[in-house]
Amino acid sequence: MTTAFRPDAATYWRAHAIMALAGGIAAGLVLVALGNPAPWVGPLGAALAIAVRAAYVRSEALAEVWTLTDTHLIGPAGRFIPRARITQTRTLLGAVQVITASGDKHLIRYLPDPAAAARAIHSGRKT
Repeated sequence: MTTAFRPDAATYWRAHAIMALAGGIAAGLVLVALGNPAPWVGPLGAALAIAVRAAYVRSEALAEVWTLTDTHLIGPAGRFIPRARITQTRTLLGAVQVITASGDKHLIRYLPDPAAAARAIHSGRKT
């Protein structure tokens, strides 16, 4: 059995929209608290910064494919995790955090159904 976890472009853009909204609100509130006469600059700057970042790292982020085999979870940049060493998975918005017995944490990002990916990682796990 081999399952590939591929990033989803819609989830990628949704995550960045949420970051832009949260960052914009925070930046605006900080500028209001500081008495800045133009607090609208904070949300605008945050939205532009997140948009530039999203465009810049899009191709790299959407190329990160994780592969689940019967015995291992194989990720980008040479990550090779025995399934027997995986102790926990957590879903975080459009991502799955994989935690190993040694405490290493890996993030599988921008998944369309992170709960299904977490279930797949735990089902049939070799212990």
